[in-house]
Amino acid sequence: MNTTKKTIKKAAINLFYKKSYFATAMSNIAMNSSIRKASIYYHYDSKEGILFDILMTTMKELTVYVETCLEGIENGENRMRAAVRAHVKFHCDRQKEVLISDSELRGLTANNYKSFVVLRDAYEKKFQDMIIQGMDQGYFAAGDAKVISYAILTMCTAVANWFKPKGRLSGDQISSIYEELVVTRLLKESLPLYSFENSVLEE
Repeated sequence: MNTTKKTIKKAAINLFYKKSYFATAMSNIAMNSSIRKASIYYHYDSKEGILFDILMTTMKELTVYVETCLEGIENGENRMRAAVRAHVKFHCDRQKEVLISDSELRGLTANNYKSFVVLRDAYEKKFQDMIIQGMDQGYFAAGDAKVISYAILTMCTAVANWFKPKGRLSGDQISSIYEELVVTRLLKESLPLYSFENSVLEE
């Protein structure tokens, strides 16, 4: 990616994060990029094109980062530990992009939305496969892998909503806390992942 396109994309990320996608005009992006509005169209055909680039790039880079952190790990429990750490760390390090990815999907046309969902579903399936692997290897308690993966990813992704780069704990420290929360709950020796039979309603 050339320097000007990077500058435009960075300006758009900051504006979409602060103002929202719909409240940001191309003129705002041009002003924050220190270029003329017409120059943006040399690199992007529309404001949606910029959003689509941000969402797709972020999803691809998250996937590559997690896959890299999983390299050489065969044990089901340890794979989940590494995946949770990587997911949380990425969401701390790339806070603006992931929050845009979670909140601005409405800005995509149907075809672009479908393209993004394909990547997102493939990423979610990696967690589902790890959960099934952990169950098959006897590390994790039995349960619905798809629902469990949604619960894990929803919880871990939410760190981007409150993480502060200059806060009390670093991204690495927070990642370790999440790792223990998730894996301890998944382990076979823990309480059942869900139980309808033993549910008690308070009167």
